[in-house]
Amino acid sequence: MPLDGQRDIATRLTIAALVGLAAGLEREWSGHASGPDARFAGLRTFCLLGLLGGIAGVLAASSELELAAAMAGGGAALCVAAYIVVARKPGASPDGTTEAAALAILALGALAGFGWIGIASGAGAIVVLLLSEKTRLHWLVRQLGEPEFRAGVQFAVLAVVVLPLLPPGPYFGDLAIRPRALWSIVLLFSALNFGGFVARRRLGPNRGLSVTGALGGLVSSTAVTLTFSRMSRADDDLGASLASGVLAACTVLIPRVLIVSAFLNPSVSLALLPMLALPLAVGIAFTFLGIRSSGAPRGAADRAENPLRLMTAIPMAVVFQAAMLGVMFAQRLWGSTGVYGGATVLGLTDVDALTVSMSRQGASLTTAVAAHAIAIGILANTILKLAVAAIVGRSAYRRRTAAGLGALAASTAVGLLFA
Repeated sequence: MPLDGQRDIATRLTIAALVGLAAGLEREWSGHASGPDARFAGLRTFCLLGLLGGIAGVLAASSELELAAAMAGGGAALCVAAYIVVARKPGASPDGTTEAAALAILALGALAGFGWIGIASGAGAIVVLLLSEKTRLHWLVRQLGEPEFRAGVQFAVLAVVVLPLLPPGPYFGDLAIRPRALWSIVLLFSALNFGGFVARRRLGPNRGLSVTGALGGLVSSTAVTLTFSRMSRADDDLGASLASGVLAACTVLIPRVLIVSAFLNPSVSLALLPMLALPLAVGIAFTFLGIRSSGAPRGAADRAENPLRLMTAIPMAVVFQAAMLGVMFAQRLWGSTGVYGGATVLGLTDVDALTVSMSRQGASLTTAVAAHAIAIGILANTILKLAVAAIVGRSAYRRRTAAGLGALAASTAVGLLFA
C-alpha cells in the first residue's frame, strides 16, 4: 500500500479512537464507570470500541465485508451482553445509556474508518454533549408543558416535512410566486408566535415578549412588528409588552446592520456609527422603559389556545408577500431616482440586502454616500413599521409603539442631518 494510503488509514483510525476516547472520558468524569453501580465501559473500553469500529470501517471500505461485519457484530454483541448482565443484578436500574452510547461510538468509529471523518467527529461531539447534559435535559423535559410539546412537534413537521416537499418556483410569470419561500415566511411568523408563547410562560409577559422581539429582530424586525400588531388586537392586556418587543426588535436591527457592514466594508460601518448611535440609544431607552412600565398580568400567556397560531400566520405571510411584490412592481414602474431613492425603496423591504449591496459597492460609491444610503433605508423601514403598527395594532400597543418608533425615526433623521 502506498505511504499516502497508510497515512489516510492511520488518520481514520485515530479519529475513530478519539471519538471513543471523548465518550469514555465523559463516562469516567460523571462517575458511571466506577463505584458499586458502575457500567461496563469507561475510558479505555470506549476508546477500544471506537478503534474496533474504525477497523471494521476500513475493512468495509476495502471490500472485506464479511470480516468487517464480524468485527462490528462482535462489538455490538459485547454491548448487549453487558446490558443484560447489569439489568439482571438485584435492584439494578435498567438504564441503558452507557450501552447505547457504546453502540453509537462503535457505529461512528465505523463511519470514520470508512472515510466519513467529518460526520463521525460531529456526531461524536453530539453524543458526548448528550451524555454530559443529562441533568439539564431532564430539567428541560420537566419544564415542558403539553402545549409547548404539541406545538414543537407540529412545527417540526411543518419545517422538516412540509417545507422540503414544496416546489421552489417561481410561478405565475411576473408575480414570481415561490411556494417554498412563502412557506418559510409562514414558519417565521409561527416561530415568533411560539417563541413568544414559551417566553411569556417562563419569563412573564414583561420580559418574555421583549426577549422574543429582540431575538426575532435578528431575523426580521418587520415580521416582528406585523406579528405583534396582530397579537395586540387579540389581547389588550399585552399591548405594552408587545410594544416593548417591537421596539426591542427594531433596536436590534441597528447593531445587526453595523456588524454586517463591518464584516463587508469596515469604513462604511465607521461612517454609519455616528448616524446610528443616537437611534440606538433611543431604542434601548424606550425598550427598557417599556419593560419597566408594562403592567400585563403574568397569566396572560396562558390564554393562547394554539402557540403556533398557524391560521393567523398564513394570512400574515400572504400580506407580507403582497407588500414585497407591490414594492417590486412600483420600483419597476417608476424606477428610483439615484442612489438614495433606490435605498429608500429597498429599505422598505430588506435592510440586510441594502446593507450588503451598499457595502460591496467598492469604488463606485464613496463611503459617505454608501453609509447615508443605508441610514436612509433604515429610516424608511422604521416609517413602514410605524405605519404597520398604527394600522394593524390597537389601544395601548398602538400608542406606545407609535411613540417609540416615532422617536427612532426622528433620531435617525437627526443622525443623518448632523453626522
